[in-house]
Amino acid sequence: MEGIEAGTIEPVRPRHAATVVVLRDHAEHGLQAFMLRRVGSMAFAPGAYVFPGGSVDPRDGEIGLGWSGPSPAEWGRAFGADEQLARELVCAAVRETFEETCVLLAGPTGGTVVDDTRGDEWERDRQALLDRSLSFAGFLDARGLVLRSDLLRPWAHWITPAIEPKRYDTRFFVAAMPAGQRARDVSTEADRVAWVRPAEAAARGRAGEWPMLPPTLATLDELARFDTVADVLAAPREIVVLEPQGRIIDGDPYLVLPEDAVRYDA
Repeated sequence: MEGIEAGTIEPVRPRHAATVVVLRDHAEHGLQAFMLRRVGSMAFAPGAYVFPGGSVDPRDGEIGLGWSGPSPAEWGRAFGADEQLARELVCAAVRETFEETCVLLAGPTGGTVVDDTRGDEWERDRQALLDRSLSFAGFLDARGLVLRSDLLRPWAHWITPAIEPKRYDTRFFVAAMPAGQRARDVSTEADRVAWVRPAEAAARGRAGEWPMLPPTLATLDELARFDTVADVLAAPREIVVLEPQGRIIDGDPYLVLPEDAVRYDA
């Protein structure tokens, strides 16, 4: 930490990544988010509760991918990214969500969405995406599907602190659970999944029952202020870059949240 503060050590360059908070309205419990617990053997955030997501794959930017909804240029304006990166981020968001939960934000047309992703053929495709023998564009093309970027909304932009050896430059999205589909525990990177009210998850995080990174906790705090998925999707957002900083204060190391994130820290 001291070397980075002094400028004698160069921080690791963060990898671009995308995270999707999949939401649903539950008749009894109200607004819920889908969360996964990362297995303890993971190099980054082992045992932490997270939302589905992961790093951008170089092929996520393939131009031939079927697309419906706001264009990459529009997403770029929302997230402060160029058109190519914005395309990669949206594709990574949809691809990673399918790989980790079987939730697929795509459909045969720009006004429809697949209603079921269960079965051996879907699982073969998911495995092919995981081992990178199939690109996301190739997957959609083979199935005659188009990505539904209109089912996503931009939510936040967090960068892992410079003191960390593994860093990510992550855009957060929110999306409603598609009717007919079912989120499942299929990721080898997770050992538990749960649908949970944001306020309950945040409380578990603060109590130390569910380990969480600051961006996850901040996102849950924000979502706890809404009653329904529709309210979340309709909420206006101004995306700012949030990057916690490592500091030595009175001889002890601390992680300091940026001022723009303080309002999220209940």
